[in-house]
Amino acid sequence: MQKTVAVLGGGIGGLSACFHLSKSPQVSKIVLLEGDGRFGGWLSSTRREDGAVFEHGPRGIRPAGDVGRNTLNMVGTVEELGLESEVLPVTYDHVASKNRCLYVGGQLHKMPSGLGGVMRTVPPFSRPLVQSVLKEILTSRGKEEDESVHSFVSRRLGTELADIAIDSLCRGVFAGDCRKLSVRSCLPPLYNAEKARGSIILGMLLGSGPGPDVPPSTLTKRSAQENWAQWSLKRGLQNLPEALEERMRNGGRVEVHRDTPVMGLSTNGTGWEIQLEDGTIKADHIIAALPAKALASALLSAAQPLSQQLCEIATVTVAVVNLEYEGSVLPVTGFGHLVPSSEDRGLLGVVYDSVPFPQHNRTGGPTTRLTVMMGGAWFQEVFGNPEEVTEQLLLDRATQAVTSHLGVTTPPIWSIVALLKDCIPQYYLGHWKRLENMRQYIRDHNLPLSLAGSSYDGVSVNDVIFSGRTAAEGLVGKV
Repeated sequence: MQKTVAVLGGGIGGLSACFHLSKSPQVSKIVLLEGDGRFGGWLSSTRREDGAVFEHGPRGIRPAGDVGRNTLNMVGTVEELGLESEVLPVTYDHVASKNRCLYVGGQLHKMPSGLGGVMRTVPPFSRPLVQSVLKEILTSRGKEEDESVHSFVSRRLGTELADIAIDSLCRGVFAGDCRKLSVRSCLPPLYNAEKARGSIILGMLLGSGPGPDVPPSTLTKRSAQENWAQWSLKRGLQNLPEALEERMRNGGRVEVHRDTPVMGLSTNGTGWEIQLEDGTIKADHIIAALPAKALASALLSAAQPLSQQLCEIATVTVAVVNLEYEGSVLPVTGFGHLVPSSEDRGLLGVVYDSVPFPQHNRTGGPTTRLTVMMGGAWFQEVFGNPEEVTEQLLLDRATQAVTSHLGVTTPPIWSIVALLKDCIPQYYLGHWKRLENMRQYIRDHNLPLSLAGSSYDGVSVNDVIFSGRTAAEGLVGKV
């Protein structure tokens, strides 16, 4: 039995760990330590009095796969969080799911979809995608332990698809450079499909091995029956960490501390002493859901080799600019558009927020809400030092993009700029090996430490929530 477990970091991963620990009788005390003034990490929503909601981080969660079902199970079960009535689903037949665009050559191009889109040449591509599919099935299995996403897709599907579509995808999901990102760590379904079946296509059709067992809840079954592509919450995704925090406080099993940064960690091999600004806390086990570099700094004296490995996990900074325009100003409808690095290194993409989630528009007359995402792996190159860049520069750059890409000539009636420093970890080549070495070091030195959060096994909301659950169940068994 674990006496006291300290969870470091009150983002969605740390909250998930506490949520699952609190359901087990095997822990006598759970302490949650968050250095910031609010919980939820990058899940952050602005709610205006007129009903408008603006997301500064993730804005939609996918229900697919084991980790997607896990999140919906947590959200929908009444005795869990009871947010089922708050869910805003977007189905696969919604225009936001069917229409996704790329901005290439100074023009918007709808991504090919359906059999017709695959069989004929659709700009910006120079040949039908079916040729890439046939090439993929006939390409032999790779022999490398790891490979960049760009190299993997070029080898299996062709360079054009890698240069345009996959480059844009990696910028939209990871704000990263597909020539540096690891396919094994960033896109494990593709890597595993090739390893198991010798082909991405065959792996997707036939399966590439069992995943974690996540039984479906009522909400999960509903999402499958109604064919959801993604979902949000009526009050924005910040409502999810808020509901988790409220459950922690009301449940009486978790001692919750905000504005409590961890200054250092020391261990005698059987437990931890956690140094805070105003004292210390003792714990038998730590679940660290901090960013890797923050944990590295705290661990420096207690586990220097582990600290060094943690420091090597890079991150990128993203500028997120929310814009609101009077009336309906979009020349196209869809989820939004992504921009490949060959077109504009600084501009990652534009999300047409009012299309998938019109419920987040203000009450009264029609408006259009957009989010412009900029920087990522190219932030320093394009905008300079994040500590010195001005909000006005970022706002000007965002509105210029909306004008040039979408032909919107009127100025926005409302805007807000968020600079998310070091927000997305970058899983570069060899990330899997670094994780293996870190976890081996923890085992070899009997450190009562579990790693959770976006720095390790996936950056999506679903991945991070599942990492918190995995860390908790690694201590107390399945809950």
